[in-house]
Amino acid sequence: MADAVLTAERVAKAFGAHKVLSDVRFRIGTDEIVGLLGPNGSGKSTLLNIVSGFSHSDAGEILFLGNSIAGMPSHKIARQGLVRTFQLPSMPHRMTVREVLCAGSRDGAGLLDAFSGKGGDDAEADELIEQFALAPVAHLPASSLSGGQKKLLSIAVALRTQPKLLCLDEPTAGVHPQLRGRMVELLKAFSKRGVAMLVVEHDMHFIRELCGRCIVLDRGEIIADCAPRELTKNERVVEAYLGKSVARQKVSA
Repeated sequence: MADAVLTAERVAKAFGAHKVLSDVRFRIGTDEIVGLLGPNGSGKSTLLNIVSGFSHSDAGEILFLGNSIAGMPSHKIARQGLVRTFQLPSMPHRMTVREVLCAGSRDGAGLLDAFSGKGGDDAEADELIEQFALAPVAHLPASSLSGGQKKLLSIAVALRTQPKLLCLDEPTAGVHPQLRGRMVELLKAFSKRGVAMLVVEHDMHFIRELCGRCIVLDRGEIIADCAPRELTKNERVVEAYLGKSVARQKVSA
């Protein structure tokens, strides 16, 4: 594994008497795309919230590029280069798709241009609009997009900030199946430019195509950390998450 962009050490979280995460430990290398899998209620969302600063652990440590970010506010974590998307992204009501992307530049200049009405040449924003199939809706209000289009826009905006680690929450939900293959290509291309990724996703075909490694949670504990092709050979993963019928299909495929 390359140098770690993210390290989680003995992370624990409980809501009252209910333990949500227990002794969670893993590392993500600077060159990795890692899937975060598990059944509903396994602790995936809580872990993603803790990593990105939208929640705080009760115990343990989170290191980003070797520095502790435990307890740090989400906006400060984002400024350091750890950015996330959401399962149900919200968009500004009065900004077009292109204006939202122009405002997403890391140096903040795009934000000033978007609100001043300048929004002129922005080759990077226009390139992302084309890459994420948003050209037909580029001049529409971002809030008017379909759920899938909002998801694509939120990923494009996150990538515009040039993150070191991008956390994706259900990136394919609502996205047209024909665009999912294109999304895999795009995310892999950004990975080669130095963007590590942590991906929460239920679409196993997407995970197999995109991720080189998967972490599987069940009842707040890591039960597997392996390549996607190894998941069907792990009895705990099959029992807790994949299901025996799925495992049989993969073995016979």
